[in-house]
Amino acid sequence: MAADSVEPGQHYDRVTAAWRLIFGPQLHYGVFDPGDSLDSATDRLTALMLETAAIGSAGAEVLDVGSGTGAIACRLATEAGARVLGITTSSVGVEMGRATAAELGVDRVSFELRDGTDNGLPDASYDVVWVLESSHLMRQRERLVAECARVLRRGGRICLCDIMLRRDLSFAEVKAARKDLALLRDVFGDAHMEQLDRYAGWLADHGVTVDTAVDLTDRTRPTFAAWRANIDAHRSRIVELMGEPSTEAFVAATYVLERLWDEGIMGYGLIGGTRR
Repeated sequence: MAADSVEPGQHYDRVTAAWRLIFGPQLHYGVFDPGDSLDSATDRLTALMLETAAIGSAGAEVLDVGSGTGAIACRLATEAGARVLGITTSSVGVEMGRATAAELGVDRVSFELRDGTDNGLPDASYDVVWVLESSHLMRQRERLVAECARVLRRGGRICLCDIMLRRDLSFAEVKAARKDLALLRDVFGDAHMEQLDRYAGWLADHGVTVDTAVDLTDRTRPTFAAWRANIDAHRSRIVELMGEPSTEAFVAATYVLERLWDEGIMGYGLIGGTRR
């Protein structure tokens, strides 16, 4: 099946076990200071999200859109005292989230199969909506923003971070990069990225006052070398899980991303705001 015909949930069902070895347990980019390990850098990104989310009193209701391994939801429950619902279109993600919560003994989290662009949850039912590196895999990203805003209570917070476009590409640039873009699609799924300003506009249109918009491109760039180092450290197991061609494709994709970062085409951003 071609990568561009695979739903995000199906994509992650296939790759999650191998990606835990490559990305680390939090399954996301890192925000690096000099000398950081990948674990420290991914932890820092989570900390920046927590700061942006500004989760208030214990018992706050948090919706984690695209909940990954469940590690973040568990951290929100244990560190912030929140009650967390993690949603994902991946059945493996739901199973992994529940297993993570059971292993850690966290009982204020739950995980369900739901679509972030049509979540089916009641209006104004959450204090915080948390979207960490899942928006780029949703074709209807404005619909995602609308759904996040809809389920937020007045005064509630949304925080979103993800890979972003840093500028619009000309037709000639897209044509010249078609092989690189096809490789990224094969490795990471059918991604659709937006500029940070576009997310800010959508949030404003849907009743959210944006107070945080941070470009983290430079500080996330070391992530790619860290992923390659993890592949070197766990190569035999990763090849067993993904196969040699997919492993080599992943390595090649990290170099493509580095070049796109360096050319100012792609990068990483964080945005947050309050529901009016």
